[in-house]
Amino acid sequence: MNHPEWSYQAVIYEMNVRQLTSEGSLRAAAARLPMLRDMGIDAVWLMPVYPIGVEGRKGSLGSYYSIRDYCAINPEMGTMADFDAFVAEAHRLGMKVLLDWVANHTARDARWIVEKPADWYERDASGAPAVPWDWTDTAKLNYANRAVWEGEAEAMEFWLREHGVDGFRCDMAMLVPVEFWHETVRRLRLMKPDLFMLAEAEETNLFEHGTFDACYAWQMHHLMNDVAQGRVRVTALRDYIYADRGRYPESAMRLTFTSNHDENSWSGSEFTRMGAAREIMAAFTFVVPRGLPLVYTGQEVGYDHSFAFFDRDPLPDAAPNAFTEFYRRLTALRHNHPALASGGRGGGMVEIRNNAEDCLMTFVREAGDDRVVAVMNLSPYAIHADYRTGIYAGRYIDAMTGLPLLLAEHVEEDMAPWSYRILTRSRE
Repeated sequence: MNHPEWSYQAVIYEMNVRQLTSEGSLRAAAARLPMLRDMGIDAVWLMPVYPIGVEGRKGSLGSYYSIRDYCAINPEMGTMADFDAFVAEAHRLGMKVLLDWVANHTARDARWIVEKPADWYERDASGAPAVPWDWTDTAKLNYANRAVWEGEAEAMEFWLREHGVDGFRCDMAMLVPVEFWHETVRRLRLMKPDLFMLAEAEETNLFEHGTFDACYAWQMHHLMNDVAQGRVRVTALRDYIYADRGRYPESAMRLTFTSNHDENSWSGSEFTRMGAAREIMAAFTFVVPRGLPLVYTGQEVGYDHSFAFFDRDPLPDAAPNAFTEFYRRLTALRHNHPALASGGRGGGMVEIRNNAEDCLMTFVREAGDDRVVAVMNLSPYAIHADYRTGIYAGRYIDAMTGLPLLLAEHVEEDMAPWSYRILTRSRE
């Protein structure tokens, strides 16, 4: 499968518009785009910007994912003109814009509840729209009715045709028939051949017929949390990477992250979940095979906070800082090294065997004449590392410090807990 050219070495930013700025508006969010572009962000995924339902509303402002109207803008965030200005500014800066799409359900007082026939929704015994799971502020759409497929496709086309978005992040994509995605995405690509599609799911059939470009790596993320919290050793993470090789097409991209809106609000920030392992785990998301790295709102300035999900809880005004520079170095690493590309273009993971494989990962990714070597103590223990580099010995640059380094044929060194090096092949 061919992906949009920009995506192979991209870094995605998930923007929580409600919490990004004190204003919580699209206009204020647009003013933050230059900082994100300077940090190296290639595409902004906007959490839902549509009007939010009132019936059953949770908290003071409700859930982004309880949508009243697929083709309008939440007035709390601004106007459609503000949205268009946001997209125009992102495009001016060379960034793409992905819309969050919620195909499984709407608000309980959505326009479609009133305007469409009753069989557009699944119904409970009383005849009311069914509630999916325990999401009591939502109503489950009825995908046994082909008219729903058409309504969803037309609404997605509206944003491509009229407002220039570049793709969609599809919420809980596995909850609707996969055939809907196959058919609808094929239709959307006729309108926009370089459409980018990201699924919040891990089902392998989402990649059939070239439907989705990327899906979440939820299982890997949970393993990263487990390693950070000492519940499993790094061998579990290594086993996952090897097992994952055969599950998906070579071209499949996997969204890799240490935080997102679900994890942050319901399980805590990466500081809470990962503690001292936070930095190495973030670096790992940028070097793991197939990875498509994600940065969530607040991570760019190291904000250690779990955002309220249904209420205003804005990020304090923060200038770029050491965390911004950390991500800038990681994005530059990904952009400058084809070996780290995803989508079938980058190098696979070749391990260098070492003496502490329950703690230490030493591996190489290589594509053409580009090489990246990762040495990562993914454990809370100080270790004495011992490994032989063989053909990978030579002169490198440390990606995080910019300093030259000679990687010997036989390495013996003490490594602190959660310490790491990412080395790039010298062009001298």
